This record gives sequence, C-alpha cells and structure tokens, in this order.
Amino acid sequence: MALILHAISTHYRGFKSRIAAEYSGVKIELAKSFEMGVSNQTPEFLKMNPIGKVPVLETPDGPIFESNAIARYVTKLQPENPLYGTSLYDYGRIEQWIDFATTEIEVNIERWYLSRIRFTQYLPLAEEAAISSLKRALGALNTHLASNTYLVGHGVSLADIIMTCNLSYGFIQIMTKSFTSEFPHVERYFWTMVNQPKFHKLFGDVKQADSIPPVASKKPVQAKEPGKPNPKDEPKKEAKKEEVKPKEVEEEEAPKPKAKNPLDLLPPSKMILDEWKRLYSNTKTNFREVAIKGFWDMYDPEGYSLWFCNYKYNDENTVSFVTLNKVSGFLQRMDLARKYAFGKMLVIGSEPPFKVKGLWLFRGKEIPQFVLDECYDMELFEWTKVDVNDEAQKERVSQMIEDAEPFEGEALLDAKCFK
Repeated sequence: MALILHAISTHYRGFKSRIAAEYSGVKIELAKSFEMGVSNQTPEFLKMNPIGKVPVLETPDGPIFESNAIARYVTKLQPENPLYGTSLYDYGRIEQWIDFATTEIEVNIERWYLSRIRFTQYLPLAEEAAISSLKRALGALNTHLASNTYLVGHGVSLADIIMTCNLSYGFIQIMTKSFTSEFPHVERYFWTMVNQPKFHKLFGDVKQADSIPPVASKKPVQAKEPGKPNPKDEPKKEAKKEEVKPKEVEEEEAPKPKAKNPLDLLPPSKMILDEWKRLYSNTKTNFREVAIKGFWDMYDPEGYSLWFCNYKYNDENTVSFVTLNKVSGFLQRMDLARKYAFGKMLVIGSEPPFKVKGLWLFRGKEIPQFVLDECYDMELFEWTKVDVNDEAQKERVSQMIEDAEPFEGEALLDAKCFK
C-alpha cells in the first residue's frame, strides 16, 4: 500500500512531510479529489482522525494524524536518516527545535493571524500578547542563526523543514518586511531555505505579506438567525459602515511617502554611473585596456566612494548552492540602491568553506544611510573604504571588476555583478 496523504495541496502543514519525503527518498501520494470541509467530514475520514483535521497519512499499518508526527514517521522510514543528525545529541537538539518551532513560533503566528480574520475571537490584549511572545521567540531564533546556517549541524535536518514550513505561514500571511527586518538572521535563513530545490519544488516563489490583514468585521447576529430576512432591515448596512475602521490599520501599515533622496541633492559628478555600466556591459575584449582603464578615467573620488566587503561568517559557507543563494538574495535586496551603486560579489574557493567578498561603488563619500537602514544584509559584512591612493588596493579593485582568476591565490566559484 502506498502512503497516501490527505491534505490541502498548498498548505504548509502538508508540506512538512512532503519535503521530508523528498529528502528521504520516500514516495507519498496526495489523496485524489480532496476537498476541505467535505472530504474530511466523511465517516471514512473520521475513522482516521475523529476530529476531522488534516493532514492525515494512510500507512500500511494504519492512519497517522498531526503534521509533525507524520513528518517524523516519514523521516524514520529511512534508517539512519541524516535528517535526524548523526548522533543522539543531534537527535535531541533536532527534537528541541521542532518543539520550539511549534510551541513558540507556529502557535503565536496562529493566535495573531486567526484572530485578525475572525477565525477566533479578536481581543486587542490577546493579540498584543501573541505578538510579544512571537517576537521573543524570533529574537531567540535570530541569535542562534547569527552563527549557524542550519538549526543543527551543517546540513538540512527535520527541524529545518518544520521550522521553515511554520515560518512560511507567518511570512506569507501576516509578517511583513517591516516586522521581520528586526530579525535579519531569521530572514536570511528563511529565504535561503525556501529557495533550496526540494523546498522550492513545493513552495514555488514565496511572496512576503505586504500588509497586516485588517481585523475582519464580526457578522451581525441577525444574519445567522433563521426566518425570512426583512429587506427594510438596516443593521447589516450599519455594520458595513463600521467596517471602515479596520482600514485605519492598513493605512498605518502603508509605507509613508519618501522624501527626496539626499544623494540626488549632491553636487554634479564628472562620473556618470550609467555610462560606466554601459562600458562594463559592452566591453567584450581587451577588458583591462578598455573597461578598467575607462573606469579609472571616469572615477570621481569627490562624488563617489569605493568599498571592499567581506562576509563575516565565511566558516558557515559549507554548501556551494546555499552560499550562492545568499549572494543572490543580497543582490536582490540591494535593488533599492541600483540608481546609486555598482557592485561585484565574488564567491571564492574550489572547496568549502567558500569565501564571499565584494567591491561596491556608491554615490557619495560614505555608504548611503538608506542602504544601511533598509538592507539588513549590510551588517553581515565587514566594510572597508578603498584608499585609491594605495596602488595595491587600486589593483585589487581592478581585479575584482574584471573577475581575475585566480583571485588572491584561489579559484572563483562564481562572480556576480550588480549594475
């Protein structure tokens, strides 16, 4: 008998066991024609789970319900599965983080979100308590992830699968960028995980919530009472007028109009950034003689500044595609500076741990403050201003622009350009 999962095909709870199955080489089939609210209320389903909740897994030995239990079962089907670590200590810590992901992260996200959509009663003080508890949990998780790529060890474990699925519930439904930016290592971890192939296969392209859902209005009692409705009865319309109030929440969450960028007020520079970007992009041969010479001819130390950056946690870079995802994510989040910057990011080394180093050209004599404020990845790097009067530093700039290999005696795994 095949393993059959009764679940909503796009729901994060079902994803836990399905991703675990992907890593474990276990085949799971989704129940055909599953319809929530119908399929899970049949006598046959209620025999598998008396309270009618999903997911439920049908196994050769009988049904299993509760998403974490199903994920554990699937993982244990493979003897000595690396998803459970390589030691008893690893096993204990993985179970620790699974419990944490459930009791501290998932529960508080649920309390916050479900009350907003009126699935549960909305009480402002209860919401405040849920948000406070969630922030406390995310703060603890953020501290752990500041020096760890994964929750336990140096690879994906079942704890990472369950933690990421639970976090996805918050990121997608209610945890906006303004909320999660307080926890930069959690953000880095989440986006790294959901973009790994076995996760991405189910999640697809994840979009973070743009705003916190307004508190849904409570339906008038009259709407639930039996009997013929009176078309002249107005309470329903009055209730709709009161629903305008939650829009104030949306207005509070909406971004405020931005003032003119201070960089646009700087004195004109002889260096035209777009001209340099075109030269860089269009130079196909004699790069050193054409593009590099052109860069130094254009460079204006009064209007621009050059910066080296070095990733602070290179020891974590033990998996090539994870390291490359980190760099790609950083460049995506730097998009806000595209009008004012040019960058090169190098991933260095033929074997782990890989080194991530970069070169950035910014408008102005310092790193723009709005970049430091808005792009949390900036704090993950050490930044050093280039002394263009130092010929050795100047040559290093040239080598980074042209992707010179070997670079500082090591092979390049990849080089990415921000332009």
